[in-house]
Amino acid sequence: MITETDAVVEALADAAARWPGLTASELLHKLLEEGHAALRDSAAAERRAIAQTSGALTGVYQSGERDALRDEWPA
Repeated sequence: MITETDAVVEALADAAARWPGLTASELLHKLLEEGHAALRDSAAAERRAIAQTSGALTGVYQSGERDALRDEWPA
């Protein structure tokens, strides 16, 4: 059982427009499947972006530069 908040009602209405003829229970299953797929895709895209940019700034900063910048700021 799920509480029909305004957000749930809106999500079900949007789902019914996309998948007409399904019951509320079937629409909830579709929404869960789609949401889960979106989360997986988003996480995979984030991992790809990290892998593609990893090490891009290697060698840009000299050794000790971070400490020098920190020393400029009062404690």
